[in-house]
Amino acid sequence: MQKIRLIRIALLVIILGAALTFVKLPYYITEPGEATELNPLIKVEDGYPEKGSFSLMTVKVGPANPITYLWAKMRPYHEILPEDNFKQKGESDQEYMKRQLQMMRDSQENAMIAAYKRAGKKVSYTSNGVYAMAVVDGMPAKGKIEVGDQIKKVDGKTFQSAERLVRYIETKKAGDSVEVVIKRDKKEMSFGLKLKTFKEDPDRAGLGVSLITDRNVKVKPDVNMDIENIGGPSAGLMMSMEIYNQLTKEDETKGHHIAGTGTIDDEGKVGPIGGISQKIVAADRAGADIFFAPNEGGRKGSNYEEAVKTAKDIKSAMKIVPVDTMDDAIHYLEKKVKSA
Repeated sequence: MQKIRLIRIALLVIILGAALTFVKLPYYITEPGEATELNPLIKVEDGYPEKGSFSLMTVKVGPANPITYLWAKMRPYHEILPEDNFKQKGESDQEYMKRQLQMMRDSQENAMIAAYKRAGKKVSYTSNGVYAMAVVDGMPAKGKIEVGDQIKKVDGKTFQSAERLVRYIETKKAGDSVEVVIKRDKKEMSFGLKLKTFKEDPDRAGLGVSLITDRNVKVKPDVNMDIENIGGPSAGLMMSMEIYNQLTKEDETKGHHIAGTGTIDDEGKVGPIGGISQKIVAADRAGADIFFAPNEGGRKGSNYEEAVKTAKDIKSAMKIVPVDTMDDAIHYLEKKVKSA
C-alpha cells in the first residue's frame, strides 16, 4: 500500500508540474545564451580569411511560468523581468519577434556601412526617413506618436538614422523639453514633449519610442549575411568587425577567439545593450579570449563596468576591453594583441 501511495503522489507531482508549465506569468526570464561565430554567417565576396573568430553574443529570453520562475530565483545570472520590459501593450509574441528581427536588419545595415567606410570600400545608401516602430506606455510619446509615424525633425534638426536621433536625445535629461515634428498620412504635426526616465532604466531619459531607419544600402564587393532568428541591435559591433576583417588583408583576430557586444551606428559609434553580465558568462563558457564591451563614454555604471565586475565574479580569464567606437576595437587588436 505504501508503495502504491508513493507512486500516486509521484504521478500527482508530475501532473501538477506539467500543468504549471502552461500557467503564464507576467514576467520573462533571461539567462546566458551562446557565442555565435560570425564567419560562417557573413561572407564578403572574395573576402580575406581569418585564423581566429569574431562572435556575437545572445541572451536566452522566454516567458515565465511558475516552474521557470522558481528555477530562475535559484540560478545565478538568471533575471526575472516584467513582461512590459520587452513587449508593448497588446503586442503579440509574433509582433514582438518581428520588431526584434527588424532591429537586427537595421543593425546589419549599420554594420555594413561602418565597416565599408572604415575599410575604404565602396558603399552608398539613401535614407528614406526615421520611423516609429513601437511606443512605450507611460512615456511622453504615448498618445502623440504612433507606430508608422515618420520623425521629420527634433528641435529643428533632421536625422539620417535612428541611432543619430537617439544620440541627440541622450544629450538631454529628464524634464528637458524637445519639439518633435512627425509626418502621418501625408500631414505634418508638431508636439512639445518633456523627457522622462525609463522605469526599467532610471539612469536614462527619453521619449519612449523605438525607432527604425528606412534606407537602401549598396556595397562593393558584395556581402551576404545569413543571420536568422536572432533579434535586436546588440550584435552590431561584432558584425561590423567581421565584415571589416574580411574586407582587409590584415587578420585582426590574429588567431584569437574574440567576443563582444554593442549596437553600432553608420558612423561606427558603439552603444549600450542589455544583458551584459549574461553575455560575459556565455562568452567565458565559450572560451573567448577577448570581450569588447560598450564603454558609454566612461560613465559610472556602464556596460564595461558591469562586464568587468561579472568577469571578476566568475573568475574569467577573458580580457574585457572598453570601446566607444569600432575604431577603438580595431586599434586595440592592432596595437595590443599578439598572434596566438
